[in-house]
Amino acid sequence: MSEGTDLIRLLHEQHGAVLWAVALRTTADPGRAQDAVQETLLRAWRHPDALDESRGDPRPWLLRTLRNVLIDEWRSRSVRPEVLSEDVGEAGEPSVADHADAAVQAWVVGAALARLTPEHRAVLAECYYRGRTVAEAAAVLGVPPGTVKSRTHYALRALRLVLEEMGVGS
Repeated sequence: MSEGTDLIRLLHEQHGAVLWAVALRTTADPGRAQDAVQETLLRAWRHPDALDESRGDPRPWLLRTLRNVLIDEWRSRSVRPEVLSEDVGEAGEPSVADHADAAVQAWVVGAALARLTPEHRAVLAECYYRGRTVAEAAAVLGVPPGTVKSRTHYALRALRLVLEEMGVGS
């Protein structure tokens, strides 16, 4: 058995369950999740320097790589959509619902939001996710309405920059 095979087996034993859970939650498709985990482990095998013990725990690198694999797969599918079945619904759309794109998008937006300040996250959560008005958000957050307006403006600007840094921006 080769050293590379041992490395892949060890990585799978130590991190496979976490990678699988994230991929399955993101894609909602066991086949695509398995493909993403396999591609992640293949990339790890190609870059053993990233897994050097002196650099610490390899799990963050593996999760970041998995995220990149899923985003690449999502982008590829958005350019060349798959035909899921011959059955079509009333509007000519495939009858099989595929929520993977929405899951990846939610995951990417969640990762971007995590990079914002707590104040910016809070104002976006109140105004966009909970659908509150400026006055309602101000009351919940305990700040003046003008502060909610300016934080929302700067939060959206910061979110746009983070998404562009992540390669998702327009």
